Amino acid sequence: MLTVYSPQHRLRDARTELSDGRLIPPFERPERAERVLARVRESGLGPVEPPRAFGLNPLRRIHDPAFLDFLEHAWSEWTAAGFPGEAIPSIWPARETVTRPPRNITAKLGTYALAAETSITAGTWEAARAAADVALTAGAAVAEGAPAAFALCRPPGHHAARDLYGGYCFLNNAALTAQAFLDGGAGRVAVLDVDFHHGNGTQSIFYGRADVLFLSLHGDPDLAFPFFWGRREETGAGPGEGATGNYPLPPGTAYDRWGEALEDACRRIAAFAPDALVVSLGVDAYKDDPISFFALETEDYLRCGTRIAGLGLPSVFVMEGGYDLETLGANTVAVLMGFEGA
Repeated sequence: MLTVYSPQHRLRDARTELSDGRLIPPFERPERAERVLARVRESGLGPVEPPRAFGLNPLRRIHDPAFLDFLEHAWSEWTAAGFPGEAIPSIWPARETVTRPPRNITAKLGTYALAAETSITAGTWEAARAAADVALTAGAAVAEGAPAAFALCRPPGHHAARDLYGGYCFLNNAALTAQAFLDGGAGRVAVLDVDFHHGNGTQSIFYGRADVLFLSLHGDPDLAFPFFWGRREETGAGPGEGATGNYPLPPGTAYDRWGEALEDACRRIAAFAPDALVVSLGVDAYKDDPISFFALETEDYLRCGTRIAGLGLPSVFVMEGGYDLETLGANTVAVLMGFEGA
């Protein structure tokens, strides 16, 4: 299986994350991608290639142009204002009252931020752009005939909505990949999100559409970030009614229950009969993940990959979360090796 990777991810090296009332070193850090890359190479999974450059047009198919402009210039505006720390929002509007963001950078952050844990730093825009190119390159390889590819994206993307960033995410790599398949001639695409945290951004982007089936296995939103999305009753709207499926699960969920949800999601994907599958591959459902509460084991990820392979679909795996550094590479590659039948 081809892995697409860019060292540009290292340009985002945030020093602060707001957590439990404290500023701490972020859980989402450059070492994550390096650990996964090392395991990919050790495993002999397949070639590792750099991404192609796709420009801004694919990003505009998913994200608001004003939001993209904000992300591109947020750090320079923040530093020009004379602020010494990393850019963290401190005020949020009632979004229904906003007709346009104020010119003040602090107000802009509040307009576009989902949450306060994710700081914007030097290199954030460049790293996010590179991650988008990684995902689009993996998608292009599959569209050109490869049975599957792995987009080793960092920063991740599934919390990023049309005009929101947060949860370590700035551009929605999985949504960009799904849209690229559709723009390339696919009639329907499925997105399966197996990250512990609900893919609220992906859901919101496709919520009113019938051409993308979005299914997510995740921690109960009454207890887990991003909290406000991911309930079973969220099933889509308008033409998209029935094209969203959520599987919120309780603390301590192990593979017996998680695997049942995966099986049901796979049955729904098979019935939908998509032309391609995009997997938001987070491995933070692992038992020792520091910011999650499921109980999957490494061998369970092998089983997950094997089940996804059973769908027989051209597939792109897009890296999302996973924060136990000691097992991150092993858990990620286990899914891919399970898919490959190795």
